[in-house]
Amino acid sequence: MSLNQSCRWRGLDLKTLEHCHIIANGRDTRIRGAIIGNDFGLFYRIKLDENGHTRTLKIERADGQALELFCDGEGGWSDDRAEPIAALRGCVDVDIWPTPMTNSLPIWRTEWSDGKPQKFAMVWIDATTMEVRRAEQVYTRIDAGHFRFQSDDFEAVLTLDADGLVTDYPGLFARD
Repeated sequence: MSLNQSCRWRGLDLKTLEHCHIIANGRDTRIRGAIIGNDFGLFYRIKLDENGHTRTLKIERADGQALELFCDGEGGWSDDRAEPIAALRGCVDVDIWPTPMTNSLPIWRTEWSDGKPQKFAMVWIDATTMEVRRAEQVYTRIDAGHFRFQSDDFEAVLTLDADGLVTDYPGLFARD
């Protein structure tokens, strides 16, 4: 994948504004984003390896809280002190709330057939509280521009552009 693009999303539910820049060059992908909400602000960085697996993640909030995680590319996670995080074993992708950017990660690295659901174990992070947990998610490609996203009792049909970036996440995010 080759990509050098900036994009912006409006958070409809939390009233957020996000600006994100993605650079993918075949060797790795680097994603940097900033999100401003009514009562929080944060900056995030994600680095993916050549296979599209998350290798590093850093979230820094305006109030000084920070989270840094590292992955070996095969689902082994550790914190910023190199302490293993057993509860995240087997997760390859991250899903950061509140951004639709991270919905693209499993979509980018997976081969898809319409109507065939695929399950992913995700490192789910609520950047508003810094909660980190494992989350099972299912993506089903409806067609080239639409994916059904399911997690626990939540379901949404995401609209994506030709680069696999969310343009509409009904009720939650819209691309500017």
